[in-house]
Amino acid sequence: MNYLTSGDRIMLYDLTNTYFEGSKRTSKLAKYGRSKEKRSDAKLVVLAMVINIEGFIKYSAIHEGNYSDTSDISTLLEKLSTATSAVKPIVVMDAGIATEKNLTILTAKGYQYVVVRRKKIKDYQAVKPEKETYLVTKSKKIIRLTVVQSEKYTDSFLKVESPAKSIKEQGIKNRLEQGFEEKLHLIKQSLSKARGVKKTDKVQQRIGRAKQKYPSVHHLYIIHLDVDTTTQTVKDLHWQKDLVKAEQANNKLGVYFLRTNIKDTDEALEWMIYNTIREIKSTFRVLKTDLDLRPIYHKRDESSMAHLHLGLLAYWIVNTIRHQLKQSGIHDDWKEIRRKASTQKSVLTTAQNSYDKIIQIKRCTEPTDDLKKIHEALRNPKSKPYKQIKFVVHKPPLKNNDSPSSNTQLEPN
Repeated sequence: MNYLTSGDRIMLYDLTNTYFEGSKRTSKLAKYGRSKEKRSDAKLVVLAMVINIEGFIKYSAIHEGNYSDTSDISTLLEKLSTATSAVKPIVVMDAGIATEKNLTILTAKGYQYVVVRRKKIKDYQAVKPEKETYLVTKSKKIIRLTVVQSEKYTDSFLKVESPAKSIKEQGIKNRLEQGFEEKLHLIKQSLSKARGVKKTDKVQQRIGRAKQKYPSVHHLYIIHLDVDTTTQTVKDLHWQKDLVKAEQANNKLGVYFLRTNIKDTDEALEWMIYNTIREIKSTFRVLKTDLDLRPIYHKRDESSMAHLHLGLLAYWIVNTIRHQLKQSGIHDDWKEIRRKASTQKSVLTTAQNSYDKIIQIKRCTEPTDDLKKIHEALRNPKSKPYKQIKFVVHKPPLKNNDSPSSNTQLEPN
């Protein structure tokens, strides 16, 4: 069966949130949580959505701002079963939702899934060591795919190695290492100052705080303290990279694992199924940015709910238009569609004739070639709604208290 051409055969599930402007003290909906926009100062509301690979919403729910990604998905599956066909779809989820508990629930209810592994697998071996698949992505990047298995799990895993992702992660790692070393330099400089922190326990506390701030890189360093046992003070601080751990960390860059309970599927298809999750990321981007879903300024929860529901209705219209355009080979995002549509203008010319009549002529400009293609794809026969419309506005009649000379200026005495 061709999963990628069956609209309801694959379902994408994800959560997003948006923030409120204002204190929202009396709101039952607005709660503090982990903001996707890094707005830790603002209260949030969470939007859960299930869409198919064509971008159409199959299920949506609005939750309080502190709703967790790892919450039980049993309720979702009950709703999903009534919104889809009898054939249970493949569920695609991101790492944040793919907990062991949720995967167990999916398996128990007979659902297949493709998810990102929350943590990298330590002990695994390739199913077919001699077979590696290389794919070129839409962005012209090469990735390597290898099917692997682990004795701890009955599911199969797909090891994905992306050089482009490796370069990105290397840049992040270098920045974090630099930040951690700067913290160590500050601690070391403090040891040589008259009023600097020198007590062993205080220095260890500072090092502990630095490790807490940089949890992903501190284990790559060997840190040594020269302690004066008589005064319990630190005389010097030394550190160096653990070359073995550093090499192991570099080998993991750009590598992630997909997990699935689908049997007898090839690695290219599995990777393509997971990448359909880009569609739900695009959905959230359209809602938040193009349709102004964020931020929410309403004071009452009822108004906030209406704001969110209107956003979802607007998205239905946007996605219907984009779906029709995709069928004709036009893959523009909503922002680009609006830009092309804005090139067609309506021009209004106003003049007054000798009879004091106001003449208004309204003309529509010709659509560009790109806009004509959009109209044709949407089966709109009129790419130019009108050519010219002429209005004649007669001079209004005088009122009883008006006189022909009422608008004339009087000469001063």
